[in-house]
Amino acid sequence: MHAWRGHAYGPPESLVWEEVADPPLHDGEIRLDVRAAAVNFPDVLYVAGTYQVKPTPPFIPGHEAAGVVVESRAPAFPVGARAIVLPGGGAYATRMVVSAGRAFPFPDDMPFDDAAAITLTYQTGWFALHRRARIAPGEWLLVHAGAGGVGSAAIQLGKAAGARVIATAGGADKVELCRGLGADVAVDYRSQDFVAAVKDATGGRGADVVYDPVGGDVFDKSTKCIAFEGRIVVIGFTSGRFPEARANHLLVKNYAVLGLHWGMYPERDPGAVAAAQVEIYRLYREGKVKPLIGDRMPMAQAPAAMAKVASRGSTGKIVLVP
Repeated sequence: MHAWRGHAYGPPESLVWEEVADPPLHDGEIRLDVRAAAVNFPDVLYVAGTYQVKPTPPFIPGHEAAGVVVESRAPAFPVGARAIVLPGGGAYATRMVVSAGRAFPFPDDMPFDDAAAITLTYQTGWFALHRRARIAPGEWLLVHAGAGGVGSAAIQLGKAAGARVIATAGGADKVELCRGLGADVAVDYRSQDFVAAVKDATGGRGADVVYDPVGGDVFDKSTKCIAFEGRIVVIGFTSGRFPEARANHLLVKNYAVLGLHWGMYPERDPGAVAAAQVEIYRLYREGKVKPLIGDRMPMAQAPAAMAKVASRGSTGKIVLVP
């Protein structure tokens, strides 16, 4: 098999495409022929050694893939089965071995590129909106970075939940993309003050739920347009700055700040993850969600794809294909 490997922490271009030995297969595991792998911002952090989990070099990045089972020691995934896998690293390769507990079957009529892009961002959005924020129909949802992978998923999931969605994005093209995804209001943060736009759209009430994968100044400004008993869900920090929640401000304005690290759920509550995946597939069949795939690039261009995601030059998800 061939794989992109990091022999030391560094930027995406430090990865090396090389032949590596196929790992052994143990009980409860499957060997997957990778047909599509999604590029996620955490992959960039993983390679740099700044992710929550630091891999030991040499390592293979990639947290999300779809393919065909070519060898199995797990009854639920016979040879020939189609599977989505969330390996926690290892997806930027021609083949990989993963525990069946980190795999999901997916419908025969779902393309491999959609399958590779439908789990991490949609699971993150589902748990953030439904489990953490308990979003209700009719509430106002503010989604930051709406044209990105997690943001585009959150817009669709918010609309499917009956929420009214305000999305922020940088540039006219990305703003139009958010509207196309279903956002009721789309704000170009480069030229507009999203705080004022939220207050105007909500009649001064503010957003009931804020979905924030950016952090930094975006989080700080979101506290100025959060509604009474609103909830800010912290997804990540693509801005590079960890914001601080002021306890006195939470008290005076009666809002909550909630953290969402989805990666804990497969171990802590795998049943909830499986149930969420069923719901995501249902919404996909009903046409209410569909991964926004901004680009399909050859696996051979994985470092360039990662650099594009890191520079915010992409929309939706980039998917690597053979």
